[in-house]
Amino acid sequence: MKAVIQRVTRAKVTVDDRTVGEIGKGFMILLGVVRGDTEKEMKLLASKVAGLRVFEDENGKMNLSQDQVGAEILLVSQFTLCADTSHGRRPSFTASAAPDEAKVLYESFARELRNLGVAKVETGVFGADMLVELVNDGPVTIIMDTEEWKRG
Repeated sequence: MKAVIQRVTRAKVTVDDRTVGEIGKGFMILLGVVRGDTEKEMKLLASKVAGLRVFEDENGKMNLSQDQVGAEILLVSQFTLCADTSHGRRPSFTASAAPDEAKVLYESFARELRNLGVAKVETGVFGADMLVELVNDGPVTIIMDTEEWKRG
């Protein structure tokens, strides 16, 4: 699984001119599910996200996690994170999980974040053409890739 996590002051996602998910301070997460990903990768990534300490403490240091600051999460599926750009100029998306498998893990990821204590988890619409708006705070952007963790 691959995730791009952006610390935001606010974010929202719309589908067909209708807001389907919106948060204040927290994380905007783009989630890509790779072929072969399992519940194991999903739970590991969710745990890392829930405990990620990138919110500022009283000294201005990135030292606090989402639960310590009451942060919210907006989760959007993003199969293009799995793009292979090593050959030519047109990306290949064959590394992406099949839509039915990806949807299950995407929905499980949102549930797992809630189970880990994230007070508010909003989502986009899986497979839809979405417009995402956000105000990146910092900017702070973290990329997580469970495949890299396996190798490292």
